[in-house]
Amino acid sequence: MLQSKNSTTSQPLPPGKPSTEGVQGWQLSEHWPELIAMLADQITEGASALQSSLDQLLQRERISAAEHRALSLPAERVKAAGLSAQQIHRFHNGRIRQSHEKVAMNSLVEGVLQERKNELGLLGIALRRKLKPVEVLIDPTVAHTFVNAVLDWGQAFGNRIDVRMDLNHWPQHARLQVRVTHDGAPPSSSLSPDNLHWMLICQIAQATGGVEITRELRDDGVSVTALFTRTVQAVDGISAVELSDDHSSMFKSLSGVYVLTISPSLQIRADVRDALREIGIVSDSVMDFDQARDASRSRMPNLIVLDSELKGPAFTEFREQILREVFEFPFVEISQDDSSFDMSGFGEFSMAKVGRGNIREALGTAVMFELAKMM
Repeated sequence: MLQSKNSTTSQPLPPGKPSTEGVQGWQLSEHWPELIAMLADQITEGASALQSSLDQLLQRERISAAEHRALSLPAERVKAAGLSAQQIHRFHNGRIRQSHEKVAMNSLVEGVLQERKNELGLLGIALRRKLKPVEVLIDPTVAHTFVNAVLDWGQAFGNRIDVRMDLNHWPQHARLQVRVTHDGAPPSSSLSPDNLHWMLICQIAQATGGVEITRELRDDGVSVTALFTRTVQAVDGISAVELSDDHSSMFKSLSGVYVLTISPSLQIRADVRDALREIGIVSDSVMDFDQARDASRSRMPNLIVLDSELKGPAFTEFREQILREVFEFPFVEISQDDSSFDMSGFGEFSMAKVGRGNIREALGTAVMFELAKMM
């Protein structure tokens, strides 16, 4: 525990001697860590005592199970706040011993999600994940605490959580992305993104080293991305599909894939249908985004082929709606340039492009590349 500058009691006084300590020059700003530690201890102790009393009342049938649950929820939240403050203080003071090991982050994240599955379900939060194998040098306990802190921070901002663990394109670091969105009314305007959970996230990243954090606050929710610079292994999903001239073996993995084409042009819809049929992909086509919404409600496609004439605000709104249902979704654009052919990058809003006159020759390759990225 920190002492004030004028403290004269660093050593125990003899029995019977009064303790005298001056306060001249004392500054509260010098004692914030000490204050946080004491508050956190009192909060957790008080919340634990309250919970124990509630449990005893339930056992004696002095309160009903519903009343017990109603009173326990705020007690649990108070205790959680105290525990977060304790962890912040411990990381800040370097009181967490770390042993960096090779950790399979996809398995660790999946373990955390399984632990939290029932809790999130009771809160009405839908949980989805897409976890690729990747290993990081990090303390396993610290990594576990970090992932839980990210979930604790995000869950207050919406009712859908999408979690992704993969390899960032460049720099090639393991990447944890957590996106939280809400349907309908946004969370309370009094909710601060810079709460205890966010402070804990930042403190862990600072104390651990090798973790770079960014976040985004949007009208429909929030997202946080953590890059782990000490990445030691990753599996490249694109290598899962080999392109060859043997269509019988090349497209075995396409069984069950469904593609939706959106274009007002009958010729484009026909050309896309024929090109996809050649590689064994089932597809449907519609003329506009209203029809596309109806089709997607009946069956969500694995990929959408889009006529570039439809790009604009209506497409932006449509894509945002799709991304609320699917954490990452591939699009292939049919461009006005007859001979164009461009593969997409690895950004969420990047799209491959195939020219109108190049559909039969290039669309199959573009679609295969986009689907391989999703594996």
